[in-house]
Amino acid sequence: MRKSERAHMIAEELELGIPDPQVPLNHRDAFTLLVAVMLSARCTDARVNKVTPALFEKAPDAVALAKMRPTAVRKLIATCGLADSKAEHLVQMARILVREYGGQVPDTFEKLEALPGVGHKTASVVMNQAFGQPAFPVDTHIYRLARRWKLSEAHSVQGVEKDLKALYPPEMWGKLHLRLVLWGRMFCPARGCTPQCAICRRLGLPRVS
Repeated sequence: MRKSERAHMIAEELELGIPDPQVPLNHRDAFTLLVAVMLSARCTDARVNKVTPALFEKAPDAVALAKMRPTAVRKLIATCGLADSKAEHLVQMARILVREYGGQVPDTFEKLEALPGVGHKTASVVMNQAFGQPAFPVDTHIYRLARRWKLSEAHSVQGVEKDLKALYPPEMWGKLHLRLVLWGRMFCPARGCTPQCAICRRLGLPRVS
Protein backbone atom coordinates (compact mmCIF):
# COMPACT_ATOMS: atom_id res chain seq x y z
CA MET A 1 0.00 0.00 0.00
CA ARG A 2 1.43 3.36 -1.03
CA LYS A 3 1.85 6.02 1.65
CA SER A 4 -0.90 8.19 0.12
CA GLU A 5 -3.32 5.23 0.12
CA ARG A 6 -2.34 4.36 3.69
CA ALA A 7 -2.87 7.97 4.76
CA HIS A 8 -6.33 8.01 3.16
CA MET A 9 -7.34 4.73 4.79
CA ILE A 10 -6.15 5.89 8.19
CA ALA A 11 -8.08 9.15 7.91
CA GLU A 12 -11.24 7.21 6.98
CA GLU A 13 -10.91 4.84 9.95
CA LEU A 14 -10.25 7.74 12.31
CA GLU A 15 -13.37 9.54 11.10
CA LEU A 16 -15.47 6.38 11.46
CA GLY A 17 -14.18 5.76 14.97
CA ILE A 18 -14.26 9.37 16.16
CA PRO A 19 -16.74 11.28 13.97
CA ASP A 20 -17.01 14.38 16.17
CA PRO A 21 -13.70 14.96 17.99
CA GLN A 22 -13.71 17.57 20.74
CA VAL A 23 -10.87 19.36 22.48
CA PRO A 24 -10.39 17.35 25.70
CA LEU A 25 -9.43 20.43 27.71
CA ASN A 26 -12.35 22.36 29.21
CA HIS A 27 -12.34 25.99 28.07
CA ARG A 28 -14.71 28.73 26.99
CA ASP A 29 -12.58 31.11 24.92
CA ALA A 30 -9.11 31.66 23.50
CA PHE A 31 -7.70 32.78 26.85
CA THR A 32 -8.93 29.81 28.86
CA LEU A 33 -7.81 27.46 26.07
CA LEU A 34 -4.34 28.99 26.11
CA VAL A 35 -4.10 28.60 29.89
CA ALA A 36 -5.35 25.00 29.79
CA VAL A 37 -2.92 23.99 27.05
CA MET A 38 -0.03 25.60 28.92
CA LEU A 39 -1.00 23.60 32.00
CA SER A 40 -1.22 20.35 30.03
CA ALA A 41 2.56 20.09 29.53
CA ARG A 42 3.78 17.07 31.53
CA CYS A 43 0.25 16.70 32.89
CA THR A 44 -2.84 14.77 31.85
CA ASP A 45 -5.84 16.59 30.42
CA ALA A 46 -7.98 15.01 33.13
CA ARG A 47 -5.81 16.57 35.83
CA VAL A 48 -5.86 19.95 34.09
CA ASN A 49 -9.65 19.83 33.92
CA LYS A 50 -9.73 19.28 37.68
CA VAL A 51 -7.66 22.36 38.51
CA THR A 52 -8.91 24.88 35.94
CA PRO A 53 -12.40 25.48 37.44
CA ALA A 54 -10.91 27.02 40.57
CA LEU A 55 -8.26 28.85 38.58
CA PHE A 56 -10.79 30.28 36.11
CA GLU A 57 -13.05 31.34 38.97
CA LYS A 58 -10.20 33.45 40.35
CA ALA A 59 -8.83 34.46 36.96
CA PRO A 60 -11.49 34.32 34.23
CA ASP A 61 -9.48 36.58 31.95
CA ALA A 62 -6.00 37.99 31.40
CA VAL A 63 -6.69 41.11 33.46
CA ALA A 64 -7.56 39.09 36.56
CA LEU A 65 -4.67 36.65 36.12
CA ALA A 66 -2.20 39.49 35.62
CA LYS A 67 -3.10 40.83 39.06
CA MET A 68 -2.35 37.53 40.82
CA ARG A 69 0.95 36.54 42.36
CA PRO A 70 2.62 33.39 41.03
CA THR A 71 2.49 31.87 44.54
CA ALA A 72 -1.30 32.19 44.56
CA VAL A 73 -1.55 30.62 41.12
CA ARG A 74 0.74 27.81 42.19
CA LYS A 75 -1.59 26.86 45.04
CA LEU A 76 -4.42 26.42 42.53
CA ILE A 77 -2.40 24.31 40.10
CA ALA A 78 -0.19 22.47 42.61
CA THR A 79 -1.21 19.00 41.41
CA CYS A 80 -0.09 19.72 37.84
CA GLY A 81 3.49 18.91 36.97
CA LEU A 82 6.01 21.77 36.92
CA ALA A 83 3.62 23.91 38.94
CA ASP A 84 6.27 26.47 39.97
CA SER A 85 7.39 27.34 36.45
CA LYS A 86 3.85 27.15 35.05
CA ALA A 87 2.59 29.61 37.66
CA GLU A 88 5.36 32.05 36.78
CA HIS A 89 4.72 31.68 33.05
CA LEU A 90 0.97 32.08 33.39
CA VAL A 91 1.23 35.34 35.29
CA GLN A 92 3.94 36.69 32.97
CA MET A 93 1.87 35.69 29.95
CA ALA A 94 -1.23 37.42 31.30
CA ARG A 95 0.68 40.62 32.07
CA ILE A 96 2.02 40.72 28.51
CA LEU A 97 -1.49 40.19 27.12
CA VAL A 98 -2.76 43.12 29.18
CA ARG A 99 0.20 45.37 28.43
CA GLU A 100 0.60 44.65 24.71
CA TYR A 101 -2.68 43.19 23.43
CA GLY A 102 -5.45 44.79 25.45
CA GLY A 103 -5.97 41.57 27.41
CA GLN A 104 -6.69 39.55 24.26
CA VAL A 105 -4.87 36.47 23.00
CA PRO A 106 -2.95 37.34 19.81
CA ASP A 107 -3.85 35.39 16.69
CA THR A 108 -0.46 34.84 15.05
CA PHE A 109 2.13 32.12 15.60
CA GLU A 110 4.90 34.69 16.02
CA LYS A 111 3.17 36.58 18.82
CA LEU A 112 1.91 33.45 20.58
CA GLU A 113 5.29 31.73 20.55
CA ALA A 114 6.89 34.86 21.99
CA LEU A 115 4.78 34.51 25.15
CA PRO A 116 6.39 32.90 28.24
CA GLY A 117 5.70 29.18 28.44
CA VAL A 118 4.16 28.97 24.96
CA GLY A 119 5.89 26.68 22.48
CA HIS A 120 5.00 25.75 18.92
CA LYS A 121 2.60 22.94 19.90
CA THR A 122 0.67 25.16 22.32
CA ALA A 123 0.51 27.95 19.76
CA SER A 124 -0.68 25.48 17.12
CA VAL A 125 -3.55 24.26 19.30
CA VAL A 126 -4.69 27.81 20.03
CA MET A 127 -4.35 28.95 16.43
CA ASN A 128 -6.41 26.05 15.15
CA GLN A 129 -9.01 25.55 17.84
CA ALA A 130 -9.53 29.16 18.91
CA PHE A 131 -8.94 31.01 15.64
CA GLY A 132 -9.67 28.38 13.01
CA GLN A 133 -6.26 28.71 11.36
CA PRO A 134 -4.59 25.67 9.73
CA ALA A 135 -2.20 24.05 12.20
CA PHE A 136 -1.16 20.49 13.02
CA PRO A 137 0.00 20.22 16.64
CA VAL A 138 2.04 17.05 17.17
CA ASP A 139 2.13 15.53 20.65
CA THR A 140 3.63 12.23 21.82
CA HIS A 141 0.56 10.24 20.70
CA ILE A 142 0.67 11.66 17.18
CA TYR A 143 4.44 11.24 16.94
CA ARG A 144 4.15 7.59 17.99
CA LEU A 145 1.20 6.72 15.75
CA ALA A 146 2.60 8.50 12.69
CA ARG A 147 5.77 6.44 12.95
CA ARG A 148 4.00 3.19 13.82
CA TRP A 149 1.64 3.57 10.85
CA LYS A 150 4.56 4.62 8.60
CA LEU A 151 3.13 8.02 7.80
CA SER A 152 6.48 9.48 8.80
CA GLU A 153 9.99 8.20 9.42
CA ALA A 154 11.13 11.43 11.04
CA HIS A 155 12.86 11.29 14.40
CA SER A 156 11.61 14.67 15.63
CA VAL A 157 8.25 16.25 16.34
CA GLN A 158 9.04 18.91 13.78
CA GLY A 159 9.77 16.31 11.12
CA VAL A 160 6.58 14.38 11.81
CA GLU A 161 4.56 17.61 11.64
CA LYS A 162 6.09 18.43 8.26
CA ASP A 163 5.36 14.94 6.88
CA LEU A 164 1.75 14.92 8.08
CA LYS A 165 1.11 18.37 6.63
CA ALA A 166 2.41 17.11 3.29
CA LEU A 167 0.06 14.08 3.38
CA TYR A 168 -3.16 15.86 4.33
CA PRO A 169 -4.81 19.11 3.13
CA PRO A 170 -4.92 22.03 5.61
CA GLU A 171 -8.70 21.80 6.03
CA MET A 172 -8.23 18.35 7.62
CA TRP A 173 -5.48 19.23 10.07
CA GLY A 174 -7.58 20.40 13.03
CA LYS A 175 -9.94 17.43 13.32
CA LEU A 176 -7.27 14.95 12.26
CA HIS A 177 -5.00 16.18 15.05
CA LEU A 178 -7.75 15.63 17.62
CA ARG A 179 -8.70 12.23 16.19
CA LEU A 180 -5.10 11.03 16.32
CA VAL A 181 -4.69 12.14 19.93
CA LEU A 182 -7.95 10.53 21.03
CA TRP A 183 -7.30 7.35 19.03
CA GLY A 184 -3.90 6.97 20.63
CA ARG A 185 -5.41 7.29 24.07
CA MET A 186 -8.40 5.00 23.52
CA PHE A 187 -7.29 2.30 21.08
CA CYS A 188 -3.55 2.36 20.47
CA PRO A 189 -1.79 3.44 23.67
CA ALA A 190 1.98 3.20 24.02
CA ARG A 191 1.76 0.38 26.55
CA GLY A 192 -0.35 -1.95 24.47
CA CYS A 193 -2.79 -2.03 21.59
CA THR A 194 -6.45 -2.84 22.13
CA PRO A 195 -8.52 -5.19 19.93
CA GLN A 196 -10.52 -2.15 18.81
CA CYS A 197 -7.56 -0.69 16.89
CA ALA A 198 -8.91 -1.32 13.39
CA ILE A 199 -6.08 0.65 11.80
CA CYS A 200 -3.32 -1.62 13.09
CA ARG A 201 -5.36 -4.66 11.99
CA ARG A 202 -5.83 -3.30 8.47
CA LEU A 203 -2.13 -2.49 8.24
CA GLY A 204 -1.24 -5.97 9.44
CA LEU A 205 0.76 -4.66 12.36
CA PRO A 206 1.41 -6.89 15.37
CA ARG A 207 -0.20 -5.91 18.63
CA VAL A 208 2.00 -4.12 21.12
CA SER A 209 1.73 -5.67 24.57
